[in-house]
Amino acid sequence: MYILYNIILSVAALVIVPYFLFKIIFTGKYRKSFIRKLGGRQAKILADLKDGPRVWIHAVSVGEVTAAAPIVSCLKAKRPEVQIIFSTSTETGQEMARRFIKDADAFIYFPLDISPIVRKVLKMAGPDVFVLVETELWPNFLRACEENRIKTLMVNGRISPRSYRRYHRTNFLWKRVLAHLDFAGMISQVDADRLKDIGMDSTKIKIMGNAKYDGLAAMVSPVLHEEIARRFNVRENERFFVAGSTHDGEEKIIINVYNELLKRYSDFKLIIVPRHIERTHDVEGLLQQANLNDFIKLSDINKGEQRKNQRIIVVDVIGELFKAYSLATIVYCGGSLVPKGGQNILEAAAWGKVIFYGPSMEDFSAERALLEDAGCGITIKNEDELLRGIIQMLALPEELASRGERGKAVVLANIGASARYADLISKYI
Repeated sequence: MYILYNIILSVAALVIVPYFLFKIIFTGKYRKSFIRKLGGRQAKILADLKDGPRVWIHAVSVGEVTAAAPIVSCLKAKRPEVQIIFSTSTETGQEMARRFIKDADAFIYFPLDISPIVRKVLKMAGPDVFVLVETELWPNFLRACEENRIKTLMVNGRISPRSYRRYHRTNFLWKRVLAHLDFAGMISQVDADRLKDIGMDSTKIKIMGNAKYDGLAAMVSPVLHEEIARRFNVRENERFFVAGSTHDGEEKIIINVYNELLKRYSDFKLIIVPRHIERTHDVEGLLQQANLNDFIKLSDINKGEQRKNQRIIVVDVIGELFKAYSLATIVYCGGSLVPKGGQNILEAAAWGKVIFYGPSMEDFSAERALLEDAGCGITIKNEDELLRGIIQMLALPEELASRGERGKAVVLANIGASARYADLISKYI
């Protein structure tokens, strides 16, 4: 099985490596991470670690970093002698981790799943325990951990419907890969059932909750709100429609809705945060086509340009969405009116905001159910329903505030998972 996997990986590398090189040369993307993914330039970082037990925690990208942050804090508080190595797969995730995870002792990039590279990095890192946040299964890496007697755990485990279908079709492979995992702490019963169905031993699975609630509850603060309000030069009583994590096909809908809102509420402002900041130029083009030329980009604000009378702010900087939600009167969360499975609606709920989103919320079905029960989350099917829903909510300010507070209460009621995951990790050290 592993021979077959590595043959497929080798064939894929013939396409992937030229793609990476093209992106590095012509766009600069992956320039910081590619050599490190091959095991280079990480030895000095790891050599500076102190003696003592080591835990390697891996979070793929931004979303997983959010879940990992409170787990790292809880683990360090419980076991301060533990040296924590933190890795990400993406450069945006690495940037986010360095900003928000204060208790890690070393930051590295996760290696490509090629056996010689994996063994080299594991030897340099020397972890006693490897912790995978959410789900990203790499056969060669997990096998090498077992060969080196490194305990492997999954925390905040989740299996999206799309991932489940992919894993299920090839569960003859994943059953053997999952045998290398010592334990899996899952977010929900649905996630636990999916992991079991893929091939994980049910005696090594436990439902332990979602650590993202802890991270978001801890991050909400007046200081954070005041900082973003000051940077955006927010005036008293300004109202904002915040569209977060938008994808191609959604910005045009948001812009149309905003133009209609202006006919009723001429003072309303728009903050739009594309999911991928490299699409900022596309968003600018759509705004110009709609004759909405009075916009400013956050990157320009960060360079010293002050927002004056601009009605629209385009957030083209990673890691600012959570803070931007604090300014919202009303929120739309993207990846949902297009078939992308949705984005994290808990971020806006933590600030006590009412959130609209489309029907494609497969990756956040549990969160959707909780927030809709509280009246904080609202599903809309198209542009017209989004506009009508926003107008209805704005006409009922007390109802808007009440629903938002109920959503915030849901987030607070679900905290505690990160401490449970920290206890689990500590048991295996």
